[in-house]
Amino acid sequence: MTRAAPPPDPRRMETPIAGWHAHVYYDPAATRAAAEAVRAGLAERFPEAVLGRWHDVPVGPHTAAMYQVAFPPGLFPALVPWLALNRRDLSVLLHPETGRQRADHTRHALWMGPPLPLKAEILPE
Repeated sequence: MTRAAPPPDPRRMETPIAGWHAHVYYDPAATRAAAEAVRAGLAERFPEAVLGRWHDVPVGPHTAAMYQVAFPPGLFPALVPWLALNRRDLSVLLHPETGRQRADHTRHALWMGPPLPLKAEILPE
């Protein structure tokens, strides 16, 4: 008689998370000052985070101006709550880095504030 394999442990991740990205969206004419304040706070409190370039026009799958914040998994418990409370009403897309770009930006994504449309079809599966 063969034994059935045990069910998978739901606490075990199938794909490891190498890092996290937060995309902070803003309007260059109306909310750039708020985005600058958020960025300054991130730089001051989380020097391990990597602040990406300003994109005053949509780039890649993003349909609004934004900058990216890349950070290691160990920074998640401190950075994400700070960002949730200090995002100044800006929309933020938070997603893991698993190597599966489309899934990371869509199925695995978390939003702070109103979600914005993404052009997910341009991301590799």
